[in-house]
Amino acid sequence: MKPLPPPTPEEARALALAVLTADKFPMLATIDGDQPRVRPVSPVLTEMFTVWVASMRSSAKTAEIERSRRVELCYLTPDHDQVRITGVAELVPGGEKRQAIWDANPLLRAYLKSIDNPEFLLYRIDPHRVRYMREWALEYHEVPL
Repeated sequence: MKPLPPPTPEEARALALAVLTADKFPMLATIDGDQPRVRPVSPVLTEMFTVWVASMRSSAKTAEIERSRRVELCYLTPDHDQVRITGVAELVPGGEKRQAIWDANPLLRAYLKSIDNPEFLLYRIDPHRVRYMREWALEYHEVPL
């Protein structure tokens, strides 16, 4: 099979955004001392390559992010196209974005009961690097931010 030509930056961006749309449960990697930790997450909002993830104050994920805000998200489609978002998790303590996410998410409301529940934490993952890879191509393509 002849390899496909590399995507242009514009094509890489469109392909990467399609992967984010297709994968509802990306894997989030954090650092726990010298041990990486990976778990599926369900983003509560995605705008381009900026991703918001809810967490509980009592979760291990929260403790790991508090110690090192450097994280990576990995998205994978059923056809094995992949996107990796490397970035920094920033706590969103309040404001309009937090309220809008709360208002739009019935699961958060049902589980936590109040936006003021001290267990409710919201992180915005600010991308520093985005890479796209076609199915089993073994070559990442940089996606312009």
